[in-house]
Amino acid sequence: MYLEHFGLRESPFSLTPDTSFFINHAGYQDALNVLLVALRNGEGFVKVVGEVGTGKTLLCRKLLNILGDDFVTAYIHNPYLDPPSLLQAVADELSVVVDPEAGQHLLLKQLGERLVAVHNEGRRVVLCLDEVQAMPVETLEVLRLLTNLETEKRKLLQVVLFGQPELDVLLRSKNVRQLTQRITFSYRLLPMNRPATEAYVTRRMALAGYQGVPCFDHGALKLLYRHSGGTPRLINVLCHKALMAAYGKGVKRVNRRLLRLAVADTASVREHRSGRSLRWPWNWRHSGVTSAGLLLGLAITVVWQG
Repeated sequence: MYLEHFGLRESPFSLTPDTSFFINHAGYQDALNVLLVALRNGEGFVKVVGEVGTGKTLLCRKLLNILGDDFVTAYIHNPYLDPPSLLQAVADELSVVVDPEAGQHLLLKQLGERLVAVHNEGRRVVLCLDEVQAMPVETLEVLRLLTNLETEKRKLLQVVLFGQPELDVLLRSKNVRQLTQRITFSYRLLPMNRPATEAYVTRRMALAGYQGVPCFDHGALKLLYRHSGGTPRLINVLCHKALMAAYGKGVKRVNRRLLRLAVADTASVREHRSGRSLRWPWNWRHSGVTSAGLLLGLAITVVWQG
């Protein structure tokens, strides 16, 4: 909607985890380096934990994209799997043809044969699982059994666990203590600080094709950090809506007023900052305008005027 208005090739703040927008901020390159070192050293389990919206899925996809031909990779994004479903999903990812009615013993055997074959080719198998905090305990135990397959030198299957902080709570359970003991490398993704937030916005705009003076002025960036807390997903949502508001007003720069419109139109940000008063540009309750749909309305106004 606003791409041409700002001279952009693509949307700079899409919520899709596009690895072309992977930026070294808030330790993300450090996290990637930890993962690469751990996997190249043959570690069995590696864990990455971060709050909602901190970029775990983007990091996971970036990792999968840069592992070389000496790795065979598998990615499972759905954690709500019972043990047979997990084994079937891993088999599908590794191109193992199995009978859907096969029992757990047969599935483990066929997967083991595939892992040995990949090892004999001189390659390694890496399995990445997202949102693991929601995985049933009994499924985690089957995952541990699957990683029991090893040679005298190294594991035949390496596993990277991505999850929200609740994953740490799950892993403290006695039922999965054997798996927990095998996690040799861990990393926690944190929200960005203010300088990193400002650099993040500027860099994403540039990657999307923007040229010229900074599109978000100092006041808007300060307010953006205040209301997003440096969480990438919230930053993307607010910046996208602020650009829509700027487009609707027919202006080229985002100021504090436009950023406030974006905040007012985003329930997740209000919940993120619950308990802390927000100063709106006017009294919403008595303005005769509700926040929902406001930005779209501004954009439609410009289209009709154009």
